[in-house]
Amino acid sequence: MKHPPVQVFVGFDSKEVIAYHVLCQSILERSSVPVLFSPLYLPNLGSVFTRERNALQSTEFSFSRFLVPALSNFEGWSLFMDCDMLMRADIAELWALRDENYAVQVVKHDYTPKVETKFLGQTQTKYEKKNWSSVMLFNNARCRALTPDFVNSATGLQLHQFKWLDGDEKIGEIPPAWNWLVNEYDFNADAKNVHFTDGGPYFDEYKNDDYADEWFAARERTLFVQQRVG
Repeated sequence: MKHPPVQVFVGFDSKEVIAYHVLCQSILERSSVPVLFSPLYLPNLGSVFTRERNALQSTEFSFSRFLVPALSNFEGWSLFMDCDMLMRADIAELWALRDENYAVQVVKHDYTPKVETKFLGQTQTKYEKKNWSSVMLFNNARCRALTPDFVNSATGLQLHQFKWLDGDEKIGEIPPAWNWLVNEYDFNADAKNVHFTDGGPYFDEYKNDDYADEWFAARERTLFVQQRVG
């Protein structure tokens, strides 16, 4: 196939179900290439993900995201995305940034969160490489350290700070526009993928945030059904 599907793994959280579907819709309606979606839904992962929930986890997929290379049989490339995002550009542009020189590619945010708590009163944890792992292009064959056993037993910082790699030189960089942090960064009309990291517009306290109107419009398109006429 000239254009094999872009393999997209999306975190799925039962507290914000609609987020997954709207993100997928926003990707589909802008993509110029085939896309294959795989939700990281914990009830589907019971045979490979046995880790107990950590009190500091703000989402159900905080750690299961690191199973993506294993779920891809450590072959080819895969993209992971948090669900609380909205794609505003062609995902083929992001896919084209894959670089065989790296094991993983991310937006290398350098910031301290402005708030102490986020959606549903969750603690806003602060650590080095914060939010790097919310969009990851995995070069799966070079991520063999991420076995299910390791993902189930490693500490949160070992995973999210990429300590499973031999060194940070294995981490490639993608432009910030592909993981633009709403409220943490100023409004950017050219943001290609926006990340409602504090809380999505589907939570009442964030319904007026930047890009919320675009998210609600995408939700309406997600719910569209052509009715019978006459």
